[in-house]
Amino acid sequence: MKVKNAILFLVIIAIVGLAAFTAFEGLRVGELTIRPIRDAIKQGLDIKGGVYVVYEADTDASGQELDQIINQTIEVFRRRVDAMGLTEPYVVREGDKRIRVELPGVENAQEALDMIGRTAQLQFITTEGEVVVTGSNVRKAEATFISGEANPVVELEFDSEGTRNFAEATGKHIGEPIFIILDDEIISSPMVRNMIPNGQGFISGDFTVESASQLAALIRGGALPVNLNEVETSTITATLGVNALDRSIAAAKIGLFLVLLFMLVYYRIPGLVANIALTIYIILVLTILVLLNATLTLPGIAALILSIGMAVDANVIIFERLKEELRVGKTVRSAIDSGFKRAIRAILDSNITTLIAGVVLYQFGTGPIRGFAITLIIGILVSMFTAIVITKFLLKLIVGMNITKNNKLFGA
Repeated sequence: MKVKNAILFLVIIAIVGLAAFTAFEGLRVGELTIRPIRDAIKQGLDIKGGVYVVYEADTDASGQELDQIINQTIEVFRRRVDAMGLTEPYVVREGDKRIRVELPGVENAQEALDMIGRTAQLQFITTEGEVVVTGSNVRKAEATFISGEANPVVELEFDSEGTRNFAEATGKHIGEPIFIILDDEIISSPMVRNMIPNGQGFISGDFTVESASQLAALIRGGALPVNLNEVETSTITATLGVNALDRSIAAAKIGLFLVLLFMLVYYRIPGLVANIALTIYIILVLTILVLLNATLTLPGIAALILSIGMAVDANVIIFERLKEELRVGKTVRSAIDSGFKRAIRAILDSNITTLIAGVVLYQFGTGPIRGFAITLIIGILVSMFTAIVITKFLLKLIVGMNITKNNKLFGA
């Protein structure tokens, strides 16, 4: 049993060490490459740099009607942002009539804001003022090159209603122009040469690849259901974000080292166990954030550091109870069982109250506050698991090795 416990303990140490190295440095074995956590986790606006804007809907609607307008506007924003190819966008309702859009990593902030905030009302109108189709009838819009055109074009595909109306209009107005109007501005007026029955056409003009792509993205995004007022805008440079991240990581490393050192010196064998459990805790939390595709922000890093402190605090409560049990003459094995049993209520009370606060922050907070809350919630749940389950398992594993009966090595 002693040898078996020793082997199992060493295997756990090796696995935890390898996992920690992989998490922070990455690993490459043949064709398999595992990126370090820093590269794998999504970074928020305050770290990566970019722009955020808050819009307010100009409407008197309320209740369900307002909800529908806001939800539709958010969906249009998301489609436009996706069409722009931006990574890790964040579009969320803020209050009743406001929408917050965060665009990490954008280089031209004003251009991005202009694209997502435009009304983009597209209409195909004939010379008689008749609206043939609108942007809502467009199923597909993309920039491409076709034979016979020197410049790129925007290729369109209509839905069934648009196909029917477009076929009727092009058959009726051969030799006449169809005005393509975007936001009350004529962007093209091609002549109808023949009937187009299949619902496929293109917008030609003096396009570049970039302008054709932007127009296609606006058309795909559709029209906004309400006028919006820009109430807040801020741009964060990537340099500022990276500096803040580096300083936060440096502070976290120093604090973590001091905590690990204190636990080892003050609690000895239980401190060593706590340090192993704390390493497992950090790896688990960061892995969960990656798996959930969560976005890490500077407040999120603060929440992570806070939850590390709470994980250590849980171990401190357990070990102090363990010392009390040893002082009254109990064996180490019995003291571990009694210490955990007496400490668990205090651990649950403190963590559950903090968990409730995290849920409230997530429910009613916005932007970075929600990032702080989700990281805190994950950290609390994982810390309870590592403190109650993993720490107890490792302590009993060491006791089963029977390497010492000196209570001083257990902090007493």
